[in-house]
Amino acid sequence: MAYEIEGVRYEEEFILNSRGMKLFTCRWLPANHEPKALIFLCHGYAMECSISMKGAGTRLAKAGFGVYGMDYEGHGKSSGLQGYVPCFEDLVTDCSDHYTSISERKENMKKLRILLGESMGGAVALLLHRKKPASWDGAVLVAPMCKIADDLRPNPLVIKVLTKLCSVIPTWKIIPTQDIVDVAFRDPEVRKEIRSNSYCYTDKPRLQTGNQLMAVSLDLEQRLDEVSLPFLVVHGGDDKVTDPAVSKLLFETACSKDKTFKLYPGMWHSLTYGELPENIDAVFSDIVAWLDERVAARNAKLEYEQKLENDKFLQGNSSKEVFVVDL
Repeated sequence: MAYEIEGVRYEEEFILNSRGMKLFTCRWLPANHEPKALIFLCHGYAMECSISMKGAGTRLAKAGFGVYGMDYEGHGKSSGLQGYVPCFEDLVTDCSDHYTSISERKENMKKLRILLGESMGGAVALLLHRKKPASWDGAVLVAPMCKIADDLRPNPLVIKVLTKLCSVIPTWKIIPTQDIVDVAFRDPEVRKEIRSNSYCYTDKPRLQTGNQLMAVSLDLEQRLDEVSLPFLVVHGGDDKVTDPAVSKLLFETACSKDKTFKLYPGMWHSLTYGELPENIDAVFSDIVAWLDERVAARNAKLEYEQKLENDKFLQGNSSKEVFVVDL
């Protein structure tokens, strides 16, 4: 499928990952000019890109960015058992392989490469950074899953029992937890849209999926100080899915020199899709402003480097001796 509307060109295609699975990918591009930077989407647990992140992709493309997304294994239109994450590292590898291949195209070599991860996608973005620290120029982390909120965690005894059952019935949907749709998405109309979207998984979490998410969030929480790339982290003050206190801790402890934290009092978990329209506008205004500042800094650096090259070339030519031969 491909279409163009209001200055944005949308395209989608399926690719094969290293395990031979068919994965859905999509992109939103400015229709009439080259993107000023590349944004790589990492969607949340049980969500997908083409519908639930359409708003983000369209807004960012209208702002001049090239936006690329993909549905993870077991999510959206990609292959795999719906809602099932057998190995989180495989999921990260799939994103790394696909997004790196886009970044390394000749026309993209000098463009900024920014990860944008929401919720579980925030964890994916941080693990992509850990996997290839030099590959990414920054990250926008929207309510990142650095710690699952305490209210959503089963008690320790239940977790212990469920962990043992993972090796026997990993795909079973028996993890006792609240309905995430009800606590994550503030707009009732968006909740209806998600429940009617067959590409979103709305059942109870599968055992192995829950086990993987818990392990990843614990690992990230313990290694926040290793985050070194420039980042903007945004979080709703009334988030009941991921802990805003840990986003603040990420800001305080990350070794990144360029880091920004914005807390939005009264907002819920899903800041770019499920919030009130005026709140979504405010969040995207902050995100685009942060992105534009980094693009401007990159352009200034490239111009300065080009000036040095030009000056060096001119100096080299002026220092050459000129011989005149009389005939």
